[in-house]
Amino acid sequence: MPIPDFIRDLRAQVGHRELWLSGVSVVVLDADGRLLLTRRVDNGQWAVVSGVLEPGEEPARAALREVAEETAVTAEIIRLTSIDVTPLITYPNGDQSRYLDVCFLARHLDGEPRAADDENSDVAWFAPDALPDDLTDTSRLRISKALSGDPEAWFQR
Repeated sequence: MPIPDFIRDLRAQVGHRELWLSGVSVVVLDADGRLLLTRRVDNGQWAVVSGVLEPGEEPARAALREVAEETAVTAEIIRLTSIDVTPLITYPNGDQSRYLDVCFLARHLDGEPRAADDENSDVAWFAPDALPDDLTDTSRLRISKALSGDPEAWFQR
């Protein structure tokens, strides 16, 4: 998905200066316990699904929307796993942002993953003990927090 209109409007006012934005990220697991990761076009690294909240959007709904938009997968939220603040991010075009990130653990329901938007060049499943070396640091942190605790409890209703 291209830059949302509300961010484009803000950028017209503030240029490349730092924006404080709300974001979501999702650690998606399949029935085999594998993690769904995307290879980002902007930095070439693997990462969990993530995105910006639209104004007024509920975080859990935004998380599921991002999973569908980026990977063509349908998922359901299991639980909230963390709320963190990212370090300052400077994008290739010079835009700077910092995010309040709300992270969820989700379960894969349907769909074969594929790069379904222009933000990602690849999408794949990875075993938790075989994550790619070029995984973003923020994704490592989010995965660690999402997978902490009792795995059997993640999937209880």
